[in-house]
Amino acid sequence: MSIDDYRPDFMVEAVYDLRANSLREQGIRAVLVDLDNTLVAWNKPDGTPELRAWLDEMTMADIPVVVVSNNKHSRVERAVASFHVDFVSRAMKPFTRGINKAIERYGFSREEVVIVGDQLMTDIRAAHRAGIKSILVRPLVTSDAWNTKFNRWRERRMWKKLEAAYGPMIYQKEI
Repeated sequence: MSIDDYRPDFMVEAVYDLRANSLREQGIRAVLVDLDNTLVAWNKPDGTPELRAWLDEMTMADIPVVVVSNNKHSRVERAVASFHVDFVSRAMKPFTRGINKAIERYGFSREEVVIVGDQLMTDIRAAHRAGIKSILVRPLVTSDAWNTKFNRWRERRMWKKLEAAYGPMIYQKEI
């Protein structure tokens, strides 16, 4: 295991900052996205008008969006129902199960897929293992569910190692 396994390809403030034309310029044709603290706040699963606008932009640009979440089926289904987005639950990130399932379901090419998430230890690590691009976003809220707190502690340690090796890691407004 190398620190490179936790280094995101891109860092943006929020998933809503991703523009269809910029994704296409990077060769990205499909977006896999984490649910909690990436697409919706973990403690407010109903989303926002901003989320709806972003999903509409991706739909109009013919860029499929698939939620890949470690949450159970009922939780993810409830969170995405009003947005009409497909999903893979119990993804088991940092392993590749959920990513591979989404890629196989749609016949995506790994070179044209990106995963967007708020955690180095799960989302970014899973992307590297699956051989796809990754985008790290800031968590939508600063609090976490109990099961994420341990990962955040590990993430802070890894963040320091990444910055020591590569310099400051800075969130952008666009990829």
